[in-house]
Amino acid sequence: MTGKAGRGLKAKVALKSHLLKEALAELLATFIMIALGCGCVAQTVLSRGALGGAHTISVGFAMAVTVGVYVAGGISGGHINPAVSFAMCLSGKMKWAKFPVYVLAQYLGAFLGSAVVFGINYDALAFYTDGVFNVTGPNATAHIFATYPQEYLSLTNGFAEQMTSTAFLILGVFAILDRDNLGVPKGLEPIAIGLLIILLTSSMALNSGCAMNPARDLAPRLFSYLAGWGPEVFTAGNHWWWVPVAGPMAGAALGAAAYMLFIEAHHFPLSPCQEKSADGLAEYELTHLEEGK
Repeated sequence: MTGKAGRGLKAKVALKSHLLKEALAELLATFIMIALGCGCVAQTVLSRGALGGAHTISVGFAMAVTVGVYVAGGISGGHINPAVSFAMCLSGKMKWAKFPVYVLAQYLGAFLGSAVVFGINYDALAFYTDGVFNVTGPNATAHIFATYPQEYLSLTNGFAEQMTSTAFLILGVFAILDRDNLGVPKGLEPIAIGLLIILLTSSMALNSGCAMNPARDLAPRLFSYLAGWGPEVFTAGNHWWWVPVAGPMAGAALGAAAYMLFIEAHHFPLSPCQEKSADGLAEYELTHLEEGK
């Protein structure tokens, strides 16, 4: 009875819309990434470095991404990043109709993840700041949620950094997922992506923290604005806020174009692996087309 009841409940709860399933997967995975990733930043900042540091944040955020990709990878691909979704659409790996749904889910997941970081660390924040949430200064805490530039960094240099780091991210992701290149054994893709992020945050995080993800930066920034840090989160750093939003999107286009022009476009004639993938995709689309009739 218990087994039948469980199956019956699952049948009633299970979503029929594939797109809605993918959106929920992206929301949950992005939520996990921010709750655990920004949680690493919070622990480092609020302990004044006693319980963390740059390496903790680098490895912790990368592992948060790894867990997120494992959670959503089999459902939505585990993009957890509008720049990745943008690159997938530009390269024809995902339909454009899905793009706004994915992005909305990613932003919402990041916002909710920020709320968890704030809630769990509220007492520590109040103790650290004496109840005054500052964006800049010796007791600044806004950078727990979003990235802020070093004092010397210009917007132009910052944009170039965000674009370049995201381009490398997309190049790496495309290579990891390319079955007609070396690829990665099935099931190990999230670990490879996590290692890639450790590399990028170890080499390109000096100037502004290496966001590489508009949802990771803008949604937590919006949360911090609402939670008490105020409008300075958008004006600090010479109105820095738009750079980690626009830069990664430009980098996504650059990275996707580079991989396709230098590597993927030259996989012709189709290898046996590509032919099998094409046949499988055609069969999948035909099956779902018939189901929809």
